Amino acid sequence: MDDHTVKKFETLDTRIASLGEAKIDSVIRKVPMFNRQGELVEKKFVDDSDHILVYDSLDYLAQLKPGEEPLTFELAGPRSKIFFDPSKLHCAIVTCGGLCPGINDVIRAVVLELHYLYHVRHIYGVRYGLQGFIPRFGHDLVELTPKFVADIHTFGGTILSSSRGPQDPEDIVDALDRLHIQILFMVGGDGTLRASHAICEEISRRQLKIAVVVVPKTIDNDIPFVSRSFGFDTAVEMATQAIQTAHTEALGAPNGIGLVKLMGRYSGFITCHAALALRDVNFVLIPEADFDIDGDYGLLDRLEARLKSRGHAVILVAEGAGQKYFKKEDLPKDPSGNVKPGDIGVYLADRIKEHFHQRQMEINLKYIDPSYLVRGMPANTSDRVYCGFLGQYAVHAAMAGKTAMLVSRWHGHYVHVPAQLAVGRHKEVDLDSPLWRSVLESTGQPPLKNP
Repeated sequence: MDDHTVKKFETLDTRIASLGEAKIDSVIRKVPMFNRQGELVEKKFVDDSDHILVYDSLDYLAQLKPGEEPLTFELAGPRSKIFFDPSKLHCAIVTCGGLCPGINDVIRAVVLELHYLYHVRHIYGVRYGLQGFIPRFGHDLVELTPKFVADIHTFGGTILSSSRGPQDPEDIVDALDRLHIQILFMVGGDGTLRASHAICEEISRRQLKIAVVVVPKTIDNDIPFVSRSFGFDTAVEMATQAIQTAHTEALGAPNGIGLVKLMGRYSGFITCHAALALRDVNFVLIPEADFDIDGDYGLLDRLEARLKSRGHAVILVAEGAGQKYFKKEDLPKDPSGNVKPGDIGVYLADRIKEHFHQRQMEINLKYIDPSYLVRGMPANTSDRVYCGFLGQYAVHAAMAGKTAMLVSRWHGHYVHVPAQLAVGRHKEVDLDSPLWRSVLESTGQPPLKNP
């Protein structure tokens, strides 16, 4: 199994909710397609019976009982029958939570797919996240046209702006109903997934025909059942620039130490991949791997030994690492109610300085936190391609009447995942995986735990 998959073979409900039977012939059928011989062929469609294994390991298949069906995800893609009449359809896109490379690319892909492939002419952008649905905030809608989104992929952030914090699902559904919105595309992370679930429950309670499809967004790559979140490749690429700077600074002075804090509140995927991208790193600290700072086997003594033997060191730390050194009750919360992690980067910098001052050993410490630089960058080429696919598959799903789901890439295929499966859960680095073993091998990092 890949390092990002779930080790325990959970029993999950992977069925995708639908607004009803899709009866309208897809307009895609009219798009001319030619084979290599120049013959006109009909566009191939995906059927709801097409599925991909959730767990593709031999161990999982071997433990199935005779006659037991394996767990699968519904394959994404255009359907031959759609639920909505494109000529009468009104769609909206909202972006929520923190910034991430590629959000504008997703917006652009959704708009272009709706406009050119399905001929939808009423597409709106909701400003400032879920606040945009609430009248008292006074945020206007933006009409999204191909001209409006033509160049937005060259900019970082989100052209629609964003916000954090919960809004009343009843107020949101009131706005959707009032504006005659029949499809809502939500781009966001864990908080957005929770919000989408609450919105779908309210829609169902009112028996409305409104589809909600989520394009999962987290720069940390920590959403379960999503192999790679968009923006991750860009984040790793930008992080390597910070590491190069830290390494240069460490080499440029006696006992130089480059300390870089990277994003990763619950998981260390960015930190691990960035370390492997350059292999100039000596210590990698992630939330999943506990470590001690003091003691004979703690970070400070190991760092001291490294400086005495090599004269320099580079340390990478994920923002969620080492949280045992902070009292949870002293930590602030963001507007969505999530506890903000203690600033482990500043804490480590202070502890390192204090340690070597007590040893009367001169060091030259440079602390780098590129988080906001990374978050606000435009997506790189790899992420742009990926965002395009996510936007397109989100549109196909919504047009077929699928709802309460997210679009994911899983085992090399694009699939539909019930949004509820990802709510309140986080994907973590497996400490027995090839990824973490490779990090330890490339860094030469010793155990950082006292017996």
